[in-house]
Order: sequence, then C-alpha cells, then structure tokens
Amino acid sequence: MTVTTEKYYPEYVETVGHQIDTWFDQYDFSTPKIDLGYNTKASAVYSSNIEGNSIDLNAFMNSITAQQNFKPRKEIQEIEDLVRAYEFAQAHPLTEQNFGKAHRMLTATLLVKGKRGEYRNDPMGVFDDTGLVYLAIEPQFVAEKMAAFFKDIQQLIAADLSISQAFYHASLIHLQLAHIHPFWDGNGRTARLLEKWFLATKINGRAWLLQSEKYYKEHLPAYYRNINLGVNYYELNYDKCLPFLLMLAESLGPSH
Repeated sequence: MTVTTEKYYPEYVETVGHQIDTWFDQYDFSTPKIDLGYNTKASAVYSSNIEGNSIDLNAFMNSITAQQNFKPRKEIQEIEDLVRAYEFAQAHPLTEQNFGKAHRMLTATLLVKGKRGEYRNDPMGVFDDTGLVYLAIEPQFVAEKMAAFFKDIQQLIAADLSISQAFYHASLIHLQLAHIHPFWDGNGRTARLLEKWFLATKINGRAWLLQSEKYYKEHLPAYYRNINLGVNYYELNYDKCLPFLLMLAESLGPSH
C-alpha cells in the first residue's frame, strides 16, 4: 500500500467526505481567539501525552508563564522539544531532509545525539503489557522504504487535491509512517506531526490550528485499536484502515 492510493477514498467520502467541506468552512481560522503559538504548545502536549508524558496543558503553560523548573523536568523538556519541531515544520517546506531535522529536534531528550534524525539500523517492535504486538520492517529496508514514501508525498503535494482528499491522504501518511516505524524513538510524535505538516501544505497552513492531537488523546483506545492492522509489517491489512482514516476528519467535526 502506498500513501497515494485512493482505493479507500470512495468509502471514506461516503462515510465522512461530504461533511469535511462543511466542517472546514465552519471552522473559524481567522478569529483572534485562535492563537497559533498556544495551539502549537497544546498540540505538543497532547501528542506527548499519547506517549505517556504525564504533564497536562495547564501545568505546561504554567511552567512557561511562571518561568519555574517544574517537576518532572524531563517531561517538560520533551514537550518543549516537540514544540520546537512543530515551529520548525511551520516555517519550512515538507521534504525528507526537513523531516529528519524535525525528528532531531523532537528527540533531543528522548535519544542520544547519534540516533536523532537518523533511520534506525536495529529491529524495532511495539510492545504493550502483554508483550510484542507489532514488528516493524527490517532495518536494512527502512531507508529505501522512506525514500519511496517521500517520493509519494511529493507527488501528493504537487497534485490538485480537494479538501477531503487532503484529509484522506494525510491520514494515510500518518498510518503508514507509524507502520514503517523508521526511528528508534519518537515515531508516534513524528507521525502526528507529519500528518499535520502535509495537511498544512495542502490547505495553506491552516491545519496547524486543528486539534487533531487532542482528539487522538481523548480517543486513545480507538486510536491504538484503529492503527493496529496486523502483527508485523508484512501482514498489515489495510482493508481495515477506514476507522483510522476517519479520525482526523472527525477531529474537525463541530462537536470537537
């Protein structure tokens, strides 16, 4: 499966696509109440929470306004690193090179220097309390797979997409990057950032104001259930991907 496929788009449109344009039109991006800096920090907090960071938005904002070293400091630093990566993405075009730079920023606390922004050369799996739940593609294939992945992304960037198509492909990008799992750490944070980076590229930057990370955090069991399409990279069943693809669009809905 490639991120350019539209195999699942007809069902996607039938389910939610006709609503996306309406929701998007009703989402007021111009109001002064929507502050990009604040929303960026909120996105970083919620994305970090998904990965187990315990700092909530209120505590993080207080750590900034009070200019105090809140505890645990490492968790605060992880969020600050991710904020910097979001800010970098907002100011730079989406390329594989810039993608690596963003990962280098967001893993400044998570990884040793030599592993930041570099594709892994070790096997990588996803574990939960029961043990191994997913085995990613072998390390010797990661660089080649990512080169093809970004070639497809550039093709989509150059294409004339409707708003619903942009949401659909952004979700596929998020999903496939999570399945490739190209890094030693920070894969989830990077996938959520990349999803929004692509979407912002297609809709003039307004996507940075969407609250997708908050929606994923508030629907975490569904997020993990929907992203799980198989026990390893070679047994992924993308015919079951629609529930995951719908989540980004649902985060735009009027009730969210």
